[in-house]
Amino acid sequence: MREAVGRAISLEQIGELLLGARAIAVVGCSPRPERDSHRVAAYLKGHGYRIIPVNPGHDRLLGERCFPSLDSIPRDVKIDIVDVFRRPEYVSEIVDAALLRRQVRALWLQLGCSNPAAQERAAANGIMVVAERCIMVDHARLVAKRWY
Repeated sequence: MREAVGRAISLEQIGELLLGARAIAVVGCSPRPERDSHRVAAYLKGHGYRIIPVNPGHDRLLGERCFPSLDSIPRDVKIDIVDVFRRPEYVSEIVDAALLRRQVRALWLQLGCSNPAAQERAAANGIMVVAERCIMVDHARLVAKRWY
């Protein structure tokens, strides 16, 4: 199990997070079906999550309104998890936007998206950090098998 900024996140905690979440902002969501961010968002939507795509180049993705940035999503839209498909140098500004929302429960940094300083800041402000893991893989392994 990888550690998220010095604190191990257990599989049980990840499973509980995924079971309790309803809305997931997918930062870096792609319109291209062959891209991981698109496949993961489509998978999550297909498993009942509300997906909020974030990509400045599009108005709609996966049949949902797309926002140019995390901080452009209206404050009354509840977000449980911010799932990040962006390079590490962009994670700090994503954490800033997540912290302003106050209700974000978790920051999920997909493989290759880690930024230890930003992760530490998120964790220090009460946001669970899951890094270097795929939310789709963990959902399939920990949650989806319970539904069938």
